[in-house]
This record gives sequence, C-alpha cells and structure tokens, in this order.
Amino acid sequence: MIVIIQCAGSKKPEAGHLRRRDGRNVLFVADPKTAPADGPYVYARPDDVSDTGRSWREELCRYNVAPGKNSLQLLPAWQLYKERTYALLKERYGLDRLYILSAGWGLIAADFLTPAYNITFSGPNGYQRRSSKEYYADLCMLPDEIDEPIVFLGGKKYVDLFCKLTERVMGPRYLFYKAPNAPVVPGCMLKGFETTRRTNWYYGCAKALVEGKIGIGE
Repeated sequence: MIVIIQCAGSKKPEAGHLRRRDGRNVLFVADPKTAPADGPYVYARPDDVSDTGRSWREELCRYNVAPGKNSLQLLPAWQLYKERTYALLKERYGLDRLYILSAGWGLIAADFLTPAYNITFSGPNGYQRRSSKEYYADLCMLPDEIDEPIVFLGGKKYVDLFCKLTERVMGPRYLFYKAPNAPVVPGCMLKGFETTRRTNWYYGCAKALVEGKIGIGE
C-alpha cells in the first residue's frame, strides 16, 4: 500500500533554503509581490526563473541528484514538517511507500530533499495562498506502473491536485474524508472517518491507519 499525505504549514526551524548565487536564502511563496518587503529572504515561486537561468524547481531537482554532500542542509520531505504524523507514517510504511502532496512542489517522495516554503491551498488569502488558476509545474514522483492500493490523507482543498497527479496510476485509489460530508471524487473509493476535530483531522486518521484501527478493506 502507498500512503500519500498532504503537506503542513508549520516547518521545522532548521529547514534549509535554496540560495541565490549572491548567498541570499530563497523562501518560496505563492505570490512574491505581496510577501513582506522587510523579510530576510528573497521571495520566489517554485517555477520562477532563478539566477542560473533555470527555474527554481529545476534547480531543486538537480540538487537532489547531484553527487556529494547536502551542503544547504535541506531536509527530506518527511522530516520537514513539525507535525509528528509524518514520522509515524515513515516508521510504519517506510520511505518507499510514503509520499507527500505539497502545494509548492507537487507529489514528492518522502526522502526528497525539500527547502523551506510557505505555499498552501488552505487558510486566508495572502502571499502564501496558491490559486487554482495559476500554473505550477508540479512534480509527480509516483511511478505510473504502480498497481498497489494508494491511500490519500488530506483536506478537501488538496483533493483536486491529488486526483490530477495520480490519474494515470494503475492501482486503486482510496480517499479518506471527514464524515459525514462525502466529496464527489470520480475514480476514487471513499472511506469516511469519524472525528470531532475540525482542522487537520487527517492527522488523527493517519494515526488510526498506522494503529490498524481503520483500513481500506470492507
């Protein structure tokens, strides 16, 4: 079974950054023009052109496959977020069965070295909020030929991106939702999760899945 969980807003303070050639750290946001002008970072979108002539997304992919040490001290995706749930899923399913659905980068492997970023589909409008109308060259690191079950844990605002990036996979797709409000998601099998938690309810769902209290079987 493959588990995909959406990203989180809170990143660890030790998260590394991609850098410009002049040494300034880059923080990736949805709208650099409205980001704080007095901030300590250079703000950019992942698909903006960097000072190398390539997009920052391309630079990140090159960084991940380059030989040598992790000089910028980027964290693997599963370690980037403060929330403990990502570590629980990694411990239960392993790096090769865990993926993160990131509003900034797309569907990335759990061990993909990922810089600090502040992009989300949730929350109030602002420089962090990604619009569904804007183009993102989202990565999809999930091989098309995977035919095992895929489980998605995330809020409704991330469902469209999940469906888009997994539409070509061969295996069945299961989507947990906060009961009783079942979404309409063609091509996915829906599993309701009972909870009183209003926000980030899917963390409780992930814990229940890890502990075997819920599953995808009938």
